[in-house]
Amino acid sequence: MQKGRSSICFLGEEIYFPPVENANSEGLLAVGGDLSPERLLLAYQSGIFPWFNEDSLILWWSPDPRMILYPKDIKISKSMRKVIREDKFSLSVNMNFNEVLEQCSSIKREGQAGTWITKEMKNAYTKLHKKGIAKSYEVWENGDLVGGLYGVDLGHVFCGESMFSKRSNASKFAFIHLAKDLQEKGYRFIDCQLYTDHLASLGAREVSRESFMEQLKA
Repeated sequence: MQKGRSSICFLGEEIYFPPVENANSEGLLAVGGDLSPERLLLAYQSGIFPWFNEDSLILWWSPDPRMILYPKDIKISKSMRKVIREDKFSLSVNMNFNEVLEQCSSIKREGQAGTWITKEMKNAYTKLHKKGIAKSYEVWENGDLVGGLYGVDLGHVFCGESMFSKRSNASKFAFIHLAKDLQEKGYRFIDCQLYTDHLASLGAREVSRESFMEQLKA
């Protein structure tokens, strides 16, 4: 297919995705299908993720450019270094995945009227978690869950899905620890999907979809 041409694919029962180069200018690649663990895993392995509203068909995306963070590039501000030194928060991994998922779906976000983490999405990522593929980082303060994140772990790349914070800096605390853990384990990058100022402030950068796919598949 010629570069620049787009053709939205309508998915059926077959677990398949078209080449990411087929996505339109907004990054939409395919519509339909299901959220089975097999299809979800294939999506992330192929540089694709689902993102849709409650009353929508399942939409599959592969945007260009793509936001990623190389773990070694994590930026820790002076204020965050102080937070870490003070031991204000404690961290756990995969101790309360379901609650992190619930909090990410329910927390109010600026500029958003609802959530893309629908009941169908929660069920799908819970199944991935039970298979050891979807993982969570939880942040605690005095025994209360105050922040966290979850995503899909491909073994060499961590695909971040969502974060939440009930206390200032709690989600940053989780993200920084994730980056440090992945750096120690030799992961290539964290897939942050789309640009935000918040992610850029933590060291994430945009790369072309072509570069993203080369690094994902290398």
